[in-house]
Amino acid sequence: MFDRLESIIPKEKIELLKTKKIMIIGLGGVGGYVVESLVRSGITNLIIIDKDIVDITNKNRQIIALNSTLGKSKVEVFKDRILDINKECNVEGLNIFLDINNTFDIINKYHPDYVIDACDTVTTKVEIIKACKELDIDFISSMGTGNKLDPSKLLISDIKKTHTDPLAKVMRKLLRENNIKGKVDVLWSTELPIKNNNRTPGSSSFVPSSAGILIGSYVFNKLINDDIIK
Repeated sequence: MFDRLESIIPKEKIELLKTKKIMIIGLGGVGGYVVESLVRSGITNLIIIDKDIVDITNKNRQIIALNSTLGKSKVEVFKDRILDINKECNVEGLNIFLDINNTFDIINKYHPDYVIDACDTVTTKVEIIKACKELDIDFISSMGTGNKLDPSKLLISDIKKTHTDPLAKVMRKLLRENNIKGKVDVLWSTELPIKNNNRTPGSSSFVPSSAGILIGSYVFNKLINDDIIK
């Protein structure tokens, strides 16, 4: 299945990817496309974490949201999808919500090569970064993709370089308060959020999916770089 990929990267790199273990936290609009892009790019060992079920409101932006999956566990739906793409994958699905009480223990237990934070809860995002810093695990955290329409404004950088992104602003403050230092890779957008009077952010099919694919590409390229691989 990787013949086309082998035409642009050496086969030994693809074999190396099969030895890496990736944890994706949050299987929504962003996290779902992270999983999709990585599985289709040679990653075979995954830990996927999400407590949610597929809802009809997910259908405008989440790759697993179909009439046939409504009401089902996102973790279980994704396990089936991953194995349907590549039956050689090893998937550990955790139908749990990460918080201050369990984040470190879960990440420490599985100790993946890379952690991708695509969850929505700010306090959990901080705990994920704290745990990865303490355990010396590479990670990237997705900032806000809601209330936005332009995927061309998405970037990946150190959180210190972010601006215009309300979630990144909150995260910078919390990282300072928690005395978390050093580089923190994040995906963010230079697009100003569209004003929305609802408590729930608006969303499109374009930005979350592009964010997930951009994160997948970033992690993939870091993993095939021999200087990065631990």
